Amino acid sequence: QVTAKTAFIFILPQYNSSLQSLEGEIVYYHYGAKDLVTILFYIIIAIILHAIVQEYVLDKINRRLHLSKVKQSRFNESGQLAAFHLSSMFWSLYVAGTEGYLSNPKTLWESYPHVYLPFQVKFFYLCQLAYWLHSLPELYFQKVKKEEIPRQLQYIILYLLHIGGAYLLNLTRLGVILLLLQSVSEFLFHIARLFYFTDESNQKLFNAWAVVFVVSRLFTLTLSVLTIGFGLARAEIHTFNPDKGNFNTLLFRMIVLPHDVHFADVMMMWRFIHFQLRRWRESCKEQAAKKRTAIAPVIPKQQLKVLKKESGYHENGLLKAENGSTPRQKKIKAP
Repeated sequence: QVTAKTAFIFILPQYNSSLQSLEGEIVYYHYGAKDLVTILFYIIIAIILHAIVQEYVLDKINRRLHLSKVKQSRFNESGQLAAFHLSSMFWSLYVAGTEGYLSNPKTLWESYPHVYLPFQVKFFYLCQLAYWLHSLPELYFQKVKKEEIPRQLQYIILYLLHIGGAYLLNLTRLGVILLLLQSVSEFLFHIARLFYFTDESNQKLFNAWAVVFVVSRLFTLTLSVLTIGFGLARAEIHTFNPDKGNFNTLLFRMIVLPHDVHFADVMMMWRFIHFQLRRWRESCKEQAAKKRTAIAPVIPKQQLKVLKKESGYHENGLLKAENGSTPRQKKIKAP
């Protein structure tokens, strides 16, 4: 029994409490220091799942494609992230649908602070934090190159800040919707990269991703402004009380909305524009190379035709034979 109680700390979310409602007694959860123990357990689970996907799926595909080391590393990265964002997309869609966040957008800011969470919402956030924390040791396990580490660290830290911020500041409902939009965009992007690595001429999915990315950014910005800028601003309680989980003050809204949400959107849009410009430059180079290869074989054929017609060469306006002597002119007989 002692070991069972200890095991439950690692496996199940902690800090549960029962609340009375019209439907009866409902169990809700809030956060605390013991969540770190649960996150640690699921970090180990994420490392194991990462190794399974790598060993039984990605490595087998890599053996058939015979990619270079650089492309192989990026192929593995996109393969892992595509699998994660696919599961995250369906999971967040299920949570948002069953909890009524999609059918009733007012629930994103009504009755703030959202201190008490349903089991599936808290478990979703714990698993999200565990996955992105497991990505840090995976940089060592996957032997990522030094020049690639800053880019991936920036990517991981941004996710940890946003997910952890939504969890600790009791903005979990908004966070679930934003993670759903982000997962759809990221999943399509990494799928497009996977198809590109198998066949570099296949870039149609990047065009589809570009449309989805812009639409998701617009929805993210709209929901963030609607929830934080208008919804929380009209809430009844505007007091800073960390013990009760209430951070709804003017200073809080001024910090979270422009610096957290808008800064992340600006960074993602900058990456998006930089990626599109790089694609445009690469396509221009490919088209120029194709034109050169199309013109190159024509020139020797034209030269060969000229050489066939004139087996010698010209010097001072006279046609000379290959040995350098001028050909004899035919004598014209008198009539």
